[in-house]
Amino acid sequence: MILEGFKISTLQEKVKPDWSKDYMFGYQFLNGCNPVMIRKCMEIPDKFPVTHEMVKGSLKTGVTLQEELKAGNIYIVDYEILKGVPTSSDQLYLTAPLCLLYKNRLDQIVPIAIQVSLSQTPGEESPIFLPSDNEHDWMLAKMWVKSANFLVHQLVTHLLKTHLISEVFEMAMHRQLPLVHPVYKLLKPHIHFTIAINTLAREKLINEGGVICKISSINKVGMAKVIQSAMETLTYESLCFPEAIEARGMEDVPKYYYRDDGMKIWEAIHNYVSAVVKIYYVSDEAVKSDGEIQDFVKDVSYGMNNSDKFPVTLSTREELVKYLSVVIFTASAQHAAVNFGQFDWYGWIPNNPSTMRKAPPKLKGQVDMDYIMESLPDHQRSCQVLGTVWALSQFQNNELYLGTYPEMCFTEEPVKEAIKAFRKKLDEVTKEIKSRNEGLALEYCYLSPDRIPNSVAI
Repeated sequence: MILEGFKISTLQEKVKPDWSKDYMFGYQFLNGCNPVMIRKCMEIPDKFPVTHEMVKGSLKTGVTLQEELKAGNIYIVDYEILKGVPTSSDQLYLTAPLCLLYKNRLDQIVPIAIQVSLSQTPGEESPIFLPSDNEHDWMLAKMWVKSANFLVHQLVTHLLKTHLISEVFEMAMHRQLPLVHPVYKLLKPHIHFTIAINTLAREKLINEGGVICKISSINKVGMAKVIQSAMETLTYESLCFPEAIEARGMEDVPKYYYRDDGMKIWEAIHNYVSAVVKIYYVSDEAVKSDGEIQDFVKDVSYGMNNSDKFPVTLSTREELVKYLSVVIFTASAQHAAVNFGQFDWYGWIPNNPSTMRKAPPKLKGQVDMDYIMESLPDHQRSCQVLGTVWALSQFQNNELYLGTYPEMCFTEEPVKEAIKAFRKKLDEVTKEIKSRNEGLALEYCYLSPDRIPNSVAI
């Protein structure tokens, strides 16, 4: 049933027929709403005892699992962050799945083994499901992974690493930079409405009894535990797009359009910021001696509550360029990449269940379609999910997209020229992405510059 006022997206129409197929499951870890969880796997972890005998039917003929690990063709998604998180009800369930994926001969990323358990403790009660199992066992195992992915995406990838991070940058900017400071002028368009939208989120989405509690398996205590755990591993480098891609070993995986388009946007932002910084800072010493910039950076590190993993000073112009690129990229491109595809990918409930109503099976061969239907979210929760992700996926009527600065805070001609060059580059990237998408069965548009708002405002 389609709720009144909703219109199925073009991409969603393509997702629905193939949502349960392995290639579609794997594709979403590259180009869906949460394209940051997958990483290259060079060694099977002890907590996920997958053997060659288990997966040999999924590998190329004549090669072993160990050989494919060494060749860099094995990937892993690990939801350890959900281990031990309390559920809000004994009628709702949450697990911390592990999923092994494989780059096959068609250059598709497909799942080859899934362990679904509450504690990530291997054993008889934590079976490892395989594509060779019966179709209902395998379908349900993939649903458990996607249900965990839904929660981690909403709380960590989306809320923490775009909304809340951008708010820290904005607060520090208002506290430490005067309105006439060039960096204040540079960042101003990219913090527009962020505190306001985050205030609404605290009142409506992540509060006790709010939307997230209603549609998922956890309450406010569980949400806090997940976010606190994510903060423990959050680093400045993880917000730097090229370093983040490299850290996960994802530089060469094919058809990773999030990476390809993201690198182009990062480069465009970096070049723009570099041009502006060089106008106002004639040397590295000028950066070091700017007390307001140093106070801004120090304030951000305190605001992250993780100061040992974030810079407390900047010593060179290049360090300042990189830092400001992180601020702008996070608020614009990264938020766009993880926000505006939600109705596309979450609008078909079985593809990404927001919660599960039955405990995961501890034995194979016990699952049928009735079991699956009883596991999926009920009608009320499904309607709430649809309404939420539809609203979050909408652009504003007066949206200002990346590089569009009608206020023109800068009056200096060299900066105006830098903005023109930035827009020109973004237009080129938009055309490249449009041309690329014409040849794709599933277009990737979330990082097209004409669809990237300047700031976190929804």
